[in-house]
Amino acid sequence: MKKFLKVALVFVFTLSFQGFSFAQCSMCRASVENNVSNGDTSIGAGLNNGIIYLFVMPYLLAMIIGFLWWRSAKKKKTKLAV
Repeated sequence: MKKFLKVALVFVFTLSFQGFSFAQCSMCRASVENNVSNGDTSIGAGLNNGIIYLFVMPYLLAMIIGFLWWRSAKKKKTKLAV
């Protein structure tokens, strides 16, 4: 029951910040367009880092959950064998 509660809390926490990530798209685009028109192209690198961060997080989370699941299954299998 504790594991289910932890997973549910992480799920709710993740969904609570989902709206903020969608709201940033038009703001980032306007900021980049404004800076590029003024000759400053350095903001593009920061935006690319943000995109990579958002891209990697779901896969990292899936790998962590998969590892914890595998470790739990391995412990159960060891207990049953003994």
